[in-house]
Amino acid sequence: MMRGPSLTCPWSPCVVALAVAISISACTLGPDYQRPVISLPGGYGGDAAGTVTIGAAALPLQPGQPWWSLYQEPRLDVLIAAAFRNNADLKVASARILESEALLREADASLLPPVNAGATGSQSRVTTSGAVAIPPGVPILRRDYQLTTSTAFELDFWGRLRRTSEAAQAQALGSRYARDTVSLTLAASVAQTWFAVRSADAQTSLLRQTIATREETFGLIRRRAQAGVAADIDVNQAAESLADARTQLREIERVRSVAVGQLSLLTGELALAVEPVASIRLGLPLPPLPAVGLPSTLLERRPDVASSEASLMAANALIGVAEASRFPTFSLTGLVGGDSLSMSNLLSAPARIWSMGGTVTLPVVDWGRYQARTEQATARQQQAAATYEKAVQGAFRDVADALSNLQQARASEADYAERATRARERLRLARLRYQSGYSGFLEVLDGERSTNDAELAEVRNRQAVLVYSVDLMRALGGGWSREESGAASGSQRFPLTAVSPFAQ
Repeated sequence: MMRGPSLTCPWSPCVVALAVAISISACTLGPDYQRPVISLPGGYGGDAAGTVTIGAAALPLQPGQPWWSLYQEPRLDVLIAAAFRNNADLKVASARILESEALLREADASLLPPVNAGATGSQSRVTTSGAVAIPPGVPILRRDYQLTTSTAFELDFWGRLRRTSEAAQAQALGSRYARDTVSLTLAASVAQTWFAVRSADAQTSLLRQTIATREETFGLIRRRAQAGVAADIDVNQAAESLADARTQLREIERVRSVAVGQLSLLTGELALAVEPVASIRLGLPLPPLPAVGLPSTLLERRPDVASSEASLMAANALIGVAEASRFPTFSLTGLVGGDSLSMSNLLSAPARIWSMGGTVTLPVVDWGRYQARTEQATARQQQAAATYEKAVQGAFRDVADALSNLQQARASEADYAERATRARERLRLARLRYQSGYSGFLEVLDGERSTNDAELAEVRNRQAVLVYSVDLMRALGGGWSREESGAASGSQRFPLTAVSPFAQ
């Protein structure tokens, strides 16, 4: 007995693979991404020679070591860790990463044909009172069961789906760098606020020492006045000087309270308490600083610059998406399954059904709509390029400013120390002269004010040095090593794939 030709499903694995291969081998419209060439000076300007000289060659960072650990402040490490756990802005940025990665998976899935399964069952009854009589043997009640597997997808002849995936990949990368930008800013804010608290502690210690000295002086002057040796004006001047020191102390305590409150907000620990450090000097080590001649390629590691470039890559890919919409769209559909009056025969050969089809859609008259969309995408790409250029230039300026500020603040440390030393010696001599009757009490008061101002200014300058060093860390994207300076960028398509120092 001869068998007729067997009918096989046209959507067999070989057919699907062929369709995917045709789609992948098709052309891709739109420009391939190339990083814009931005002309930057060879060095960071700052002093008269056009460069800033500040010291050692590289930061001693080990792989995975955060830059704030170089300050050797265990409490600072704890505070930054708490901020990374609890800060609301960082949680928002992390959630956006999850969203962008899900969008990327969705875009990648559009390159492959989806497969859908369906099952239906129905029962119907025909009328026996109609104009046409029901033939004998035809049942009045009819059941129908259907089980199908179907697919419908677009062949990516012009690269529209691939460009969409490329844009989604760039956006996912950008969301990671946006999170790193928040992390870098958060860590820098915590560090600078912590140094403000430490500075307030140092100033508090100095002022309490000043108050104790002035209380002793006030008591001495009052006793001398009672003995008729000192004038009443000296007593009033000593009391005024003492009240001034107490007012300064209350102001510093207020500033410290505000700084602790800021720390509690940054770390997400609203009940945060920071015990005062009883020290009249900050005594914090500064990390070694990068040398002159930092290459401009270091700016690539800044997460805000990397995020800006990722936005540019996405905008560039979307030009191809807009251009592809002007060309014909090829879609394929297919269905295979079974249709039977009873479920027992649903999978039998006589119940087998299948269908296949194709659709071509071509814009004929669009009145310039798709061309306008391409021009819009091109304009957005140009905006993103200008934004990226601005980000690079701003990063360069940030580094130059941070280097200059840090250099000037460090150079002033010796002057502030010399001023404080001379003021203390002047005060000692003024007291000796007053006690010996060679000068009036006004000279002592002037010496006390000068000493107090000089000692507080020395502490505040030390705080400025620490704050400017954090600014430099932030400007460089979180530290620097010699190896990084010579590292080339990554792939042509996605050059910014370095591991983030803020990954959680």
